[in-house]
Amino acid sequence: MNRLGGSGVEVSALAFGAAGIGNLYSEVSGEQAYEAVQAAWQSGVRAFDTAPHYGLGLSERRLGAALRAYPRTAYTLSTKVGRVLEPTTGGGDDLANGFAVPATHRRVWDFSADGVRRSLADSLERLGLDRVDVVYLHDPDDHAEQAFREGYPALEKLRGEGVVGAIGAGMNQTAMLTRFVRETDVDVVLCAGRYTLLDQSALTDLLPAAVERGVSVVIGGAFNSGLLADPRPGATYNYATAPQQLLDRALRIQALAARHGTTVRAAALAFCAAHPAVASVLVGTRSAAEVRDCAEQFAATVPAGFWQELRDADLLPPEAPVPAQDLSHGPVTGPRGSGPAQGAEERP
Repeated sequence: MNRLGGSGVEVSALAFGAAGIGNLYSEVSGEQAYEAVQAAWQSGVRAFDTAPHYGLGLSERRLGAALRAYPRTAYTLSTKVGRVLEPTTGGGDDLANGFAVPATHRRVWDFSADGVRRSLADSLERLGLDRVDVVYLHDPDDHAEQAFREGYPALEKLRGEGVVGAIGAGMNQTAMLTRFVRETDVDVVLCAGRYTLLDQSALTDLLPAAVERGVSVVIGGAFNSGLLADPRPGATYNYATAPQQLLDRALRIQALAARHGTTVRAAALAFCAAHPAVASVLVGTRSAAEVRDCAEQFAATVPAGFWQELRDADLLPPEAPVPAQDLSHGPVTGPRGSGPAQGAEERP
């Protein structure tokens, strides 16, 4: 287990992202959702992440129900604030926002102090729990002023009151997350899709700042929403069809991995986990089979020759940390790497 920043909250090296069980893109049955959480637990995962945004609260309801089978002190749970759910009678579905659920609510952006507290209270009700361990400001891209002026201080106050153990922000970009790291006292940031085998933009600003400030990073989107899980024509990259140039790059990485007796999935997860700032890799899954596969890939050792050949082919920058030559990055619940030579929602 890895500690988040200066907090007392610990997370497993592999975390369960619950956007999928909130019917991301397509329906998931209640039984399938429960079995996915159960498989994660059986695989050693002890960190679970959700948000009101995921399925208009469905993800929180399903995750809370599934986790009630386990001791509350045995796992870490994170949710997010910034979107308050308001009931609506408009009908229809929520597919325009990516979720196959009835449009029973509408999302209202609110990073005010009152909005933060209301969102958290609503989440606890949906989860059926009396506390969560981590709360993130969720996608404050277009709400920076309110997020920094009101939302963050509200989270800091909740942490000071002992209502939550750790606080941070979750986004699909690095610039504002770096600002949170440098200008606030966050414990952790969740960065999705910006530190992968195809996109190392977080290596420029966010990850060095996190190391310097002692802030933990949770990496989401290790597969860039699909392309690095299964490189093929029509695969998605950051939730849109992958451009041909990136597809070609992913296919080259896949072929190289195969030559070294490993998989592109194992390599993608190992790469994310190898950076010393990274406390956990968050993977979005929607079935027990996907969970078990991710856990197996995460625990696999990726040969040192693969990383060297990846660099020789200019498919990975030389400054990007990779796992140690004779070790995997560790088991699901094990420690992350401790330096440059050491070793999935998916949505933030």
